[in-house]
Amino acid sequence: MYNYSYGDTYSAAESAANSFAGSAIWLLISLIIAIIGGIVVYFVFFKPDKELPNKFLNWCKEFFCFRKMLVEDMLKVIYTILAIFITLGSFSFITVNFVTFLLVLILGNILLRLGFELSLINIMIWKNTNDINKKLKTNKKED
Repeated sequence: MYNYSYGDTYSAAESAANSFAGSAIWLLISLIIAIIGGIVVYFVFFKPDKELPNKFLNWCKEFFCFRKMLVEDMLKVIYTILAIFITLGSFSFITVNFVTFLLVLILGNILLRLGFELSLINIMIWKNTNDINKKLKTNKKED
């Protein structure tokens, strides 16, 4: 009946193509900025024996050089959250079957604990290796 054409002759395909082109340009710009930023961060923070004038910059240096590991603390928090969730969630199985409730409660927490302990073992191996490496470096400097 009525034709409400306001001069918009773009089709859905043309609109999608324009949107894709805009996204591709932004991704290219992001890649160039990331490369420049990565090079700058490398030369500012990754120099091994360079002491930076600011405490924050020294913290950034430790953070970017992975001298301070955040994974261990994050794993402990995630483990605690999941253990509480499994324990509380297991109570929903009491109405289904008491044996299922016990299995989820006991085996769920045991399997969760084993999984997280295996993850933490890798972190402990890294810490011990790092400590040994530091001791070897100090012994070489003393010789």
